[in-house]
Amino acid sequence: MKNPVRHMFDGIASRYDFLNHFLSCYQDVLWRRYCCKYLKKLMAVDGIAPENAGCMTSNAPKVADNAVENARKVRLLDLCGGTGDFAHTFRKIFEGGCACCSAKAYPQKGTAQCLSQNGTARGFAVEPAVIGDFSYGMLAEVKPKKIDAHAVQLDAMKMPFAERQFDVILNGFGMRNVPDARGALLESYRVLDAGGYLCVLEFFSPRNLFNKFFYKVLAPLFIPVMGAFFSGKRDAYEYLVNSIIRFLPVDDFCKMAEECGFEVKKVKMFDGGISFGVFLHKPESAA
Repeated sequence: MKNPVRHMFDGIASRYDFLNHFLSCYQDVLWRRYCCKYLKKLMAVDGIAPENAGCMTSNAPKVADNAVENARKVRLLDLCGGTGDFAHTFRKIFEGGCACCSAKAYPQKGTAQCLSQNGTARGFAVEPAVIGDFSYGMLAEVKPKKIDAHAVQLDAMKMPFAERQFDVILNGFGMRNVPDARGALLESYRVLDAGGYLCVLEFFSPRNLFNKFFYKVLAPLFIPVMGAFFSGKRDAYEYLVNSIIRFLPVDDFCKMAEECGFEVKKVKMFDGGISFGVFLHKPESAA
């Protein structure tokens, strides 16, 4: 029997990115960028790229080869990744500048570099990402973007990976579409390496007055109409609004994540609570 939610996402795949940007007034692009920049900061603070490192400038070519050798390899899973926007943003942020600034200060594409005080180059090199989603239609949109990634159709609650296979897992607007959020958190914990991070960018169930007004009054009027106009799939965008209202509030989600073994590093509210970025850490001591 065909999964109706999967079938729905297959049907809107070709217009998914455009409508995400249009309906959010391109705020979704900024939300993803913030999440990736904050992950980079967290990983730098963890000692992967020292905070007191200086950016490479005139002497950059002299250390380019060492930088590539010393770069920290990052194994990335974009879970519920759809068309791969989050993974693409992650690579641009991590490889587009050093960990201590936003400038493009590296001589060789593919590595973001800093110089430590002893002159050793440090940085990040993102391995080809895995973009996992249950919708084949969504994954089919990855290839035309020419993202350095492998698209894998999978179940977020039962992934085809061994334990501790990834350093970072992204989940953008997908957690509420999983039948069992706790199961997806536990499975993410299993495939995440000790010391790794899970970033969940999501529309959580409204709690404050602004959220309730936006999602219970404005969104049901605006989002399905615009979705129907541009994609011809009004039911898909009615589902989107209803899935937000039915999902967990962000505080309850964080408690669930802690029960699954994660440490909550930060909860970032975007635009008055329209969306949230939740940054979770798997402890170094995790077995």
